[in-house]
Amino acid sequence: MPRVRNIFKQREFRTFLFLVLLFMVVGVINSDYLSLQNIDRSLKSSLLYIVLAVGMTFVLLTGNLDISVGGTLGLSAAVCGTILRDGGTILLAVIAAILIGAIVGLINGFGVIKLKISSFIMTIAILSITRVIQVIYTDGKWVENIPANFKELSNIDIFGINLLSFIVIAGVIFVQLYLSRSSKGRYYNAIGDNKDGAISLGIPVNRYIAYSFVISGVCASLAGLIFVSQIGFVSTNAGAGIELTVIAACVLGGVSLIGGIGTVVGAALGAIILTSINSALVYMKVPAFWNDTISGSLLIVIVVIDALLAFHANKKAKKVRLNARVL
Repeated sequence: MPRVRNIFKQREFRTFLFLVLLFMVVGVINSDYLSLQNIDRSLKSSLLYIVLAVGMTFVLLTGNLDISVGGTLGLSAAVCGTILRDGGTILLAVIAAILIGAIVGLINGFGVIKLKISSFIMTIAILSITRVIQVIYTDGKWVENIPANFKELSNIDIFGINLLSFIVIAGVIFVQLYLSRSSKGRYYNAIGDNKDGAISLGIPVNRYIAYSFVISGVCASLAGLIFVSQIGFVSTNAGAGIELTVIAACVLGGVSLIGGIGTVVGAALGAIILTSINSALVYMKVPAFWNDTISGSLLIVIVVIDALLAFHANKKAKKVRLNARVL
């Protein structure tokens, strides 16, 4: 029973309940929203955001931000698309995209660690640079005529389950186990919670901050590959503004902006919720220009309610500890 109670108290469980509630409420208005086809479609459309949210979580746990993920996604997608369009192999395109993400992550880490630049400023600068490089690389043109065999990768089903969805979910579970069960995985939380304390414990803080930016960059590149496979072309503004959505998804899933708190499972659920809200508005026949306003308002309401619940729980726990000391 204590374990069950602990599960109910987790932020991730409350996020999951909100996701279920969202589907039930919209399903009452439009029953088609609860169809298996729509649920599968919502999951597929959120895969890109889930991968980005996993990488962003590593950076946020250390108390930093990575605003450059949208630019990394766009540049990686453009490079991947041109390689495939010009007859290159899928393996070459994947390796090139991952290398781009790793290099961008290393540059971000170098600027934050060695040059002592704020992660916010550093990654915004890299975002602008990657956008310009993408335009120069593509000569300001869209990357089209992607081979059909690559576009079909996102639609492969095995025993009725989408292969890409299975891989992403399995990846989220693996990363969650690494961060929660591995001693080195817990370094990221320790750094964001108390950087000086982590240093005194002998944790190589700078190295793991660099790792977090590289992981975020690689995840952005993988998201770029998913983008090419699902969309089938790459525009010059691919991924524009997506970094804010990813950060919002992480916060919605319980990842703290000041570091030390959060899980990739929560971030993934937050990503699914944000994409599901957009599709829910379509099924509710809400005009498209209201999407951002409604999504933003719901995000504020959800975060405020959850913060109040967490405050009440902490206050109650503090009272219990005080009574125990008195007794």
